[in-house]
Amino acid sequence: MNTTAMSPLTVTPLDFIPDLKNATLVPFNETACENWKEIHHLVFHVANICFAVGLVIPTTLNLHMIFLRGLLTIGCALFIIWATLYRCALDIMIWNSVFLVVNLLHFIYLVYKRRPIKIEKELSSLYKRMFEPLHVPPELFQRLTGQFCNIQTLKTGQAYAAEDKTSVDDRLSILLKGKMKVSYRGHFLHNIYPCAFIDSPEFRSTQMNRGEKFQVTIIADDNCKFLCWSRERLTYFLESEPFLYEIFKYLIGKDITNKLYSLNDPTLNDKASKKIDRQPSLCSQLSVMQMRNSMASSSDSEDGLQMFLRGTSSASSLRRTSPYLRTSAKMKPIEESVEDDVFEAPSADKLELQRLP
Repeated sequence: MNTTAMSPLTVTPLDFIPDLKNATLVPFNETACENWKEIHHLVFHVANICFAVGLVIPTTLNLHMIFLRGLLTIGCALFIIWATLYRCALDIMIWNSVFLVVNLLHFIYLVYKRRPIKIEKELSSLYKRMFEPLHVPPELFQRLTGQFCNIQTLKTGQAYAAEDKTSVDDRLSILLKGKMKVSYRGHFLHNIYPCAFIDSPEFRSTQMNRGEKFQVTIIADDNCKFLCWSRERLTYFLESEPFLYEIFKYLIGKDITNKLYSLNDPTLNDKASKKIDRQPSLCSQLSVMQMRNSMASSSDSEDGLQMFLRGTSSASSLRRTSPYLRTSAKMKPIEESVEDDVFEAPSADKLELQRLP
């Protein structure tokens, strides 16, 4: 039977204190630097300078990521040159080759994202007038106008929509060129000029109730060109782009307001409409009162706004009582005299009453 010899264990007492005075120093290993070598080649230092400059670029700079990736790419290339020609170090060359490829791909991608977006000539004026002031990026505008919309034309006298015949559920359009005329039962209401929505009131009303028909007739007064979206696909797209959804809500609301303003000024031309676009949009006094009264006549504000969008054109043009502008048992409509009293100068009798204790 083979037995293995067990080496005795050495037990160190707890009160053992090493003798540091008589201890012998153990020499360092072979990697310890006893004599410093000469400074590396200039290429090595230029590469490190590129790394340092790239890392200290402030993030507030608009193109800081492009500069960072570019300097890292240059630094890696210089390291490869240094490791190949002056150091003959294969591992340094391989690692920096990997870093060079990664940074170069990032650099190309960032430059590609910063490329100038070319907007079609027909849409450039629309972008500059409506979307650029609201800080919509050109690439987002290109996505909006490049997928599910097309540019259509109408000759003079052709109808965009016929009263009580054309459905409002199919499309949303912006006029690019020409002029359109809006009428209700043969009575002229207002004109539509370039860079304005053609059917914004109908778009707003159909968000509350589907299956409606146009209540007005829209005819091309000149040779017209307009941008037309599929309403269903546009709605899905705006749901995936919250920022653009808010932009459309603002633009459509402003366009409806301008149309209400033009109802009381049918002679409003394109030059005047551009001036209105630059200023805060205001409804006329009559239109505001009609909107308030119609919303007050309904317990649901959305239903009241829908009634207002249906009835405001005929009420403003023909000056007749709209069936939707009825009084409510819950809320009383605002009368014109109530608002006018605010701006009336106080009479002498009222002043004397105020002076009395």
